Amino acid sequence: MSVLSYFSGIESPWLNKFINKLTQDAKYKAKYQKNGHVYLIGAGPGDAELITVKAQRLIAAADVVLYDSLVSEALLNTLPKHAQRVYVGKRAGKHSMPQAAISALLVKYAQQGFKVVRLKGGDPSIFARINEEANALSEHNINFAIVPGVTTACAASAYTGIPLTARDVARSVTFLTAQFADPNKLPNWHNYTYVQGSNNPTLVVYMGLGRLNALSTGLQSVGWPKTTPIALIENATTNQQKIITSTLGQIISESAVHTLTGPTLIMVGEVINHQMAISPALLQCSNV
Repeated sequence: MSVLSYFSGIESPWLNKFINKLTQDAKYKAKYQKNGHVYLIGAGPGDAELITVKAQRLIAAADVVLYDSLVSEALLNTLPKHAQRVYVGKRAGKHSMPQAAISALLVKYAQQGFKVVRLKGGDPSIFARINEEANALSEHNINFAIVPGVTTACAASAYTGIPLTARDVARSVTFLTAQFADPNKLPNWHNYTYVQGSNNPTLVVYMGLGRLNALSTGLQSVGWPKTTPIALIENATTNQQKIITSTLGQIISESAVHTLTGPTLIMVGEVINHQMAISPALLQCSNV
């Protein structure tokens, strides 16, 4: 017989008060320790106006915002004043916080009952380690949702006029990253073998500036001609956007390459020769 069962038949004001206190405490804890939820949101490539309407609505209601280094200052200025801001940015060679620690923070804040936004540059599903964060949330039974963002490849194409695909030039596009957990590891270049006389894909390389030489020699080793056009796009969609165009054989010797310090996207393929004459100024707020 349990203690509570023994006393259940005894009229005791003290016992009733004690049981009520336990119940009230449990209800209090359940109310204020209920898990919050997390939104994994794409912030877009840099232009603050490229964030989605859905993302804006969810950000406005956030209690905590964990943001990357690639999230623009203009977008950060729109965050709600009541929200706690936590910088968890990572740049090549300058990681401010390990990925495991970022995942742990998401769990911690959600377990405290907060509405949490994880703000990632570009689209969260493209080279953004979203699976690691999602797995951590799932393991702790925390509800989460993913909100897409404009990925840098599409945005850079629009803001430079370089198409990702073009009829009779490139019918497909391949995204790859030059950053690996092991910095000495190289991709299997045979996966990107050039097919002579065929319609080869446009290659879009994320985070590849620091391994430009390896990229150039690697692609040439599997048949890409030295004359293949290549474009480096720094700070895409921002007022500091810069474009350097050259060829696979010449890009390493271009002096302008050494002036690039911001996030840089690399495009490789014949589409670069089909750049459209866009008017970027039309996208500025003053022209709306």
